[in-house]
Amino acid sequence: MRLVVFDFDGVFTDNRVLVLEDGTEAVMCSRADGLGLDRLRKFGIDLLVLSKEQNPVVAARCKKLRLPCIQGCDEKADRLRQEFKDRRITSDDVAFVGNDINDLECMEMVDLPISVADGYPEVKRLAAWVGTVPGGQGAVREVCDWMANILERS
Repeated sequence: MRLVVFDFDGVFTDNRVLVLEDGTEAVMCSRADGLGLDRLRKFGIDLLVLSKEQNPVVAARCKKLRLPCIQGCDEKADRLRQEFKDRRITSDDVAFVGNDINDLECMEMVDLPISVADGYPEVKRLAAWVGTVPGGQGAVREVCDWMANILERS
């Protein structure tokens, strides 16, 4: 595995949004995710967030976690194909972590499609691995720990 791509909403978050009276949005994320991401980085795995959402909270959280982030991406599959080309990798080198139907096309393109525990039924059916932790509650940490444990044994 050379690249793990994460959706943001519903994976890093619990898929809810708090909208303040001035229109500012806030989301809930798990602090535990950062340690999991660091654990995968030690294996030289590249990480990327690919999100349909265009929102300052996405950029802020990704900056804090030192994660490259592509947001406002209506055609996620096209952007993922471009990542394959730019990085000179194939689908065999990539995992995609998603939760909703707009992730399905990307999940179909990669060797390791993953769903968080509360992913939509179609996403969970397509996933090669489904976590036990819901999005926003440490699901990213669970995915990273699961992958790191496999890498440590090989």
